Amino acid sequence: MEKSLPLHLCHVPNFSIIFNRSHAILHSIAIVFLIYYRVSFLFQETRNRTIPTLPWLLIFASELLLSFAWLLAQAYRWRPVYRTVFPERLPSDDKLPAIDVFICTADPNKEPTVDVMNTVISAMALDYPPEKLHVYLSDDGGSALTLHATKEAWHFARSWLTFCRKYDIKTSCPEAYFSGSQEYHGDYKSSEFEADSENMEEKYEMFKEGIRRAREEHSKNGKGTAINQSGDHSSLIEVIQDCPNEEKQQDQVKMPLLVYVSREKRPSHHHNFKAGALNVLLRVSAMISNSPYILVLDCDMYCNDPTSARQAMCYHYDPEISPSLAFVLFPQTFRNISKDDIYDSQFRSTFKIQWHGLDGLRGPILSGTNFYMKREALLGSFSKQKGIDLMALKRCFGQSSEFIKTLSQEYDPTLLNGGESSSMLIEEMKELASCSYENETTWGTKVGFLYFSVLEDYFTGFILHCKGWKSIYLNPPRPQFLGTSGTNLNDGLTQWTRWGSGLIQVAISRFCPFIYGPLRMSLLQSVCYAELAFLPLFGCLSHWGFALIPQSVYSMAFLCTQR
Repeated sequence: MEKSLPLHLCHVPNFSIIFNRSHAILHSIAIVFLIYYRVSFLFQETRNRTIPTLPWLLIFASELLLSFAWLLAQAYRWRPVYRTVFPERLPSDDKLPAIDVFICTADPNKEPTVDVMNTVISAMALDYPPEKLHVYLSDDGGSALTLHATKEAWHFARSWLTFCRKYDIKTSCPEAYFSGSQEYHGDYKSSEFEADSENMEEKYEMFKEGIRRAREEHSKNGKGTAINQSGDHSSLIEVIQDCPNEEKQQDQVKMPLLVYVSREKRPSHHHNFKAGALNVLLRVSAMISNSPYILVLDCDMYCNDPTSARQAMCYHYDPEISPSLAFVLFPQTFRNISKDDIYDSQFRSTFKIQWHGLDGLRGPILSGTNFYMKREALLGSFSKQKGIDLMALKRCFGQSSEFIKTLSQEYDPTLLNGGESSSMLIEEMKELASCSYENETTWGTKVGFLYFSVLEDYFTGFILHCKGWKSIYLNPPRPQFLGTSGTNLNDGLTQWTRWGSGLIQVAISRFCPFIYGPLRMSLLQSVCYAELAFLPLFGCLSHWGFALIPQSVYSMAFLCTQR
């Protein structure tokens, strides 16, 4: 009987929908009257006009832009939906699909190494079968410190995962747990728990102290933090594992796989930022684990709830939804936001209103982090196709015959089946991580994460939706992931400049959502993509108009009266 129970439910708030649509209609009528009032100015006799025509027209244009932007934004409110999942109804662990976790970091000086390792450890502590969980850390800076810290994190995680499993710890990030954000269940009042907790805190302090000393040692030796020169180094791939002569604890739990990846970078080759790093992880992980699903995390976004994987699988495992489902997206929640938050660093409108509205229109926009992606959506499916031209696949995916084999669902990675990471396999993966491997292929243009825009998440999600894929937005009461956000004006301007340039790149290209979208997706969904793409342009022009034109006119009028 339990197998027939649904894994998830979708709630449609009918009252909110009626209210939103009624408000949109009334507000639109008010805008029409305002436009009529403005246009009637043009039919007044010239001698009756008290305002210069040109400034008036510019202000009117600014009002039209803001009105049009508001009209586009109403698509988000047309049909919002809210979702509930029942992970306890999933089948047994042996039937669940495997998951690869991708974490990207670039500079240990800008991204504190301890914070990055906390994200890695929290990912390893996900409530998921450890033999089906594989964590990959991409280090674009080629940092010796990051590699050393990854090895230390592996050793600390052996004790930490045992502690979390024993006492059912829900806050699986060590830093958050020991800073007072503990949420756990079980026999936590016992003297044994208190002793184990104190012991774990000592080990964690030793872990952090070891990373601090390693940083100081690299600085004193003049090595800096890079394996080679940052931005100019060879690829390095290392599967982190126990030393052969190292003794294992009796009560030690089974560990997920942890892999360190540093792709090759040369000044003469464009590295395509985060999208390039993710595509390297796609290829390397295919050789090692080739999991059908991928969790992508920013290095400062730790797992706050270990059940996120099972919650996402409530949709990916559903045979009615899964064939057309590309990704399940969780909101970005931040732990360093002040109470005032004058710069809206929480992006409340995005994650509490807009993405719920998009979820009712075939799914939200891909948002950079906190999503469980289906590998097939990025690479395609070739297992059911017959007579595939091998040379055509190599022109698309590169010259690696071993990687081409991974495109088949029947591919069984030897590394996870008792095989060892042989030198031949490591060399093959280094070739896949080389900066020249993507030359004359369709990586970044047709397969993988796309390079067309610096905002690779927005553009990749847009193309996936144009191809017919759907997405799901899941916003449970407990935040599944917690990260850090910019809290001052300088950080906000830097971030918005990057986002704005990426959105405008798409807006004024052949992929403009107004042109490219309506024939490939629903009209309302393409309107939402267009609203976001043109937001920097509409917002900038209209606000600059209101900020400069009235003041300029009044200043000129004041100067004229003084003569």
